[in-house]
Amino acid sequence: MPIGAFINVFPPAVFLLVHLVAFLIGAYFAYRAFGAGLTTFGWAFTLYALAEIVYMTYHLDITVFLFAHTISEVLDLVAFVLVFVAGVQRVLAGRPAAT
Repeated sequence: MPIGAFINVFPPAVFLLVHLVAFLIGAYFAYRAFGAGLTTFGWAFTLYALAEIVYMTYHLDITVFLFAHTISEVLDLVAFVLVFVAGVQRVLAGRPAAT
C-alpha cells in the first residue's frame, strides 16, 4: 500500500471544498493587495488562486492529475517568487541609500 492511500476514502467533494476555500482566500488576499496598491503581491495571490482553480479541474474530471498538478505547481512557484520579490522590494525601499 502506497503512503497516503487512505485519502482515497474521501469523496471528491471534500477536495473541491478544500481547493474552493483556498481559492477564496487567495482571491481575497489578491483583492486586498491590489486595493492597497501592492500590485506584485496582488499578482502573486492571483496566480495562487488560479493554481487552485487548475487543481479543481482535476477533481471535476476535466484534466488528468499530472497535467493539473504540473500547471498548478508552476503557478505556485511563480507566485512564490513574486512574494519574495515584493518582500525584498519593500525592505530595500525602506533602507537609506548607501553612501
